[in-house]
Amino acid sequence: MKHFILLFFFTLSLQAQFQANGIVKDASTQKTLPFASIVLSDGTNAISDVDGKFSIASKHKIESISISYVGYINETIQTTSNQSFYKIALTPKINPLNEVFIAKANPALAIIKNAIQNKAKNNPQQKLSSFEFKSYNKLIVTANPDSINGSIDSVFVTSPFGKHFKKIDSTDYKFKQLIKKHHLFQTEKVSQYQYDNKRLKETILGTRMAGFKQPVYEILTFSLQSFSIYDSKYELFETNYNSPIANNALQDYNYKLLDTVAINGRNAFMIHFKNKKKKKEAGLEGILYIDQNNFGIAKAIMRIRGILNISSIHEFQYIPEQELWFPAEKKFKIVKGTNDDDIKILGGTIQFDGDIEENLKPRKRTESDYVYVLSQTTNFDIEYNTPVVIKKPIVAIEIKDDAINKPESFWEEYRKGNLDSRSKSTYLSLDSISIKKRIESRINLGRKIISGYFPIKVWDLDLKKIISYNNYEGLRLGIGGTTNDDFSRKYRIEGYSAYGLRDYDFKYNAGLGARVDKFSNTWISGSYTDDLREIASTDYVVEKKAFKIYDPRSINFSTFYRYEQWRIALETKIIPKTETILALSNSFVTPKFNYTYYLDGTAYSSYRMTTATLSIKWNPFSDYMQTPTGRIEAEKRYPKFTFQLIQSMPDVLKNDFSFTKIDFKGEYLINHLDGQRTFLLFEAGRAYGDLPLPQLYSISPNNLNQNTIFQRITFAGKNSFETMYFNEFFSSQYMSFQFKHGFNRIFLFKNIKPAIDFVTRMAWGSMQNPETHIGIEYKTLDKGFFESGLEFNQIYNGLGIGGYYRYGPNHLDDIKDNIAIKLTFILDLSF
Repeated sequence: MKHFILLFFFTLSLQAQFQANGIVKDASTQKTLPFASIVLSDGTNAISDVDGKFSIASKHKIESISISYVGYINETIQTTSNQSFYKIALTPKINPLNEVFIAKANPALAIIKNAIQNKAKNNPQQKLSSFEFKSYNKLIVTANPDSINGSIDSVFVTSPFGKHFKKIDSTDYKFKQLIKKHHLFQTEKVSQYQYDNKRLKETILGTRMAGFKQPVYEILTFSLQSFSIYDSKYELFETNYNSPIANNALQDYNYKLLDTVAINGRNAFMIHFKNKKKKKEAGLEGILYIDQNNFGIAKAIMRIRGILNISSIHEFQYIPEQELWFPAEKKFKIVKGTNDDDIKILGGTIQFDGDIEENLKPRKRTESDYVYVLSQTTNFDIEYNTPVVIKKPIVAIEIKDDAINKPESFWEEYRKGNLDSRSKSTYLSLDSISIKKRIESRINLGRKIISGYFPIKVWDLDLKKIISYNNYEGLRLGIGGTTNDDFSRKYRIEGYSAYGLRDYDFKYNAGLGARVDKFSNTWISGSYTDDLREIASTDYVVEKKAFKIYDPRSINFSTFYRYEQWRIALETKIIPKTETILALSNSFVTPKFNYTYYLDGTAYSSYRMTTATLSIKWNPFSDYMQTPTGRIEAEKRYPKFTFQLIQSMPDVLKNDFSFTKIDFKGEYLINHLDGQRTFLLFEAGRAYGDLPLPQLYSISPNNLNQNTIFQRITFAGKNSFETMYFNEFFSSQYMSFQFKHGFNRIFLFKNIKPAIDFVTRMAWGSMQNPETHIGIEYKTLDKGFFESGLEFNQIYNGLGIGGYYRYGPNHLDDIKDNIAIKLTFILDLSF
């Protein structure tokens, strides 16, 4: 859902009453001068970008522009009313700058080292015992009408008989007329920030989003830029970069002293930093304005360039009594970068110019080339070192229940600056368009479908239950779902029914639930189920099953057990950063394959189990948002951990066995700055006591017992062992580790750009009391199991292919039996 806003993020021009654009170059070499200081006659200032270009706006008429750059003679030019772009050439000073340096020392390094050493006394979250303030944020997606040609073109086609008229293209004209009237998207919010020396919380007091009665909360959770400039990692557009003032920053960045400037009447060093790596994606580039006296950050400009060109500006105000620079304003902008891929979002295509190569021809500019996103935040009503009481501190962001229904008087009180005519028109126009085109309802529908449901009035139809296939049931047809908020937010009814066309049998489930606490989303529920389940599989109760159009493992699976289960459960998010389910259940289990469990002289071909299950999912580094409709994970960060304990209850409801089962899973995802990604998965489980094989472990095998490689070709599963045969290994205790590294997509042909993933998997296990399991032959994993492979994913329309090889102690004699070829399929449901 967060990709929704990406549809609009593209160009950097800023609409204003008076504006000047230009480029700054070296007069002798004609090389551009990045980060030159630009000052207007009214005192408005800016700096040129990494290409020496600048765009500066003012509310007053621009009389002159002054440009300065360290090592060059300052230049002031007078503006003219009929000119909007200026080419400015600066002349180097006769005495080069490096002659004033002592030896070969870089003065910028000494300044940066002092800034790093003094972070504790300059960081408000370390120096102040508490603080709170209000902030007003406005985010718009728009374009500068003056930058759009707006002409009506005639389109001709070439044939053997010459050029022929085809149609009139009025796209640019229509877009320019539209953008003159209103923005493409607009949202505002007023928040209260509170810090109590332990945690920082944002409470959203009011929010409104053009075109939506109820805001899309996922957009409000977008992390555009870090709150603090002093964190070791600086977050920009949901990507973490090593901060230019991190303790180890000197390993990653080069620094250069550009100039000294005055900010709030205090002198500051102007330091340019740039990542040492050649690739622009490898890190940040920008400017730090560092106070000459206390070495605090007085202003910061962060930039990255790639598919998207992103800039972030932090402004601070100086508090004399605290000798501290406190955050005052933030700006965030995104402009389209260069790349030869098109991005498809919400059914529309965002085109990108190809990288400059001889075989790539410039294409005609489209509307999205002119569009940009701009987010501006202003802080006010700042108080510090006074008692702060943070209510409900377990969530990082909370939206008040009445935040979406604030009157216009609220916005007039807190809005910083009046809305211009286009902003006012945006709410009226987009609200009308949204109603006409049912945009809000379509987005809500898309959100449901991604989750695997299709809403029909008060009922959400479960798409996972409609049709499936496995080797035992054959084709399985069914229907099911759950009631939604239109039925009730306090109660729910759920259930399903299914029928197998091969086993000629019905399966069903029915359940009721009641919410007992809104803030922690605590529910008590009860259900009865009569269904099948794959043997020796680990199902974490707390994890909701993902919606899959197909399930490659179940398609080929044939060993199931039937279970009839009564269950009551308590599910809650009351513990910070966790989801927890406590369940009590009584199950009658019948294996649907040749199996008998022998225990103390008794043979069990079916059995009853009464158990208590505690299942916890813990995301310690994620941040959560409390919305009027529930709690959502606002910032998804890794690692993530899942823990489950199943304890049998002897002598309760005819329970046959005494056992304890413990399962654990840890996940870690690393998104590299160059676009590559690494996924790590560790799983372990152990069963203590007496437990039949259907409730033990098989570690997700996904290979068919067929003679040839081609007969074994199926779809690869998610995190499954592709060369391990079904029912080949079973364990009562195990651990496994998986490593997957995704490289950047490679260009083969115009529409063939596979994403290459390298995977390696390994597992160890053992079986206690193997003599008690009769009727199925299997091996154990005492010596370990190892496989590695390459996947060429998304070759065409999500389809790909992977090859895997099995090696190590469980390597098979026939080479072909160790090889697995699998189709892969990745369906992009980004919405």
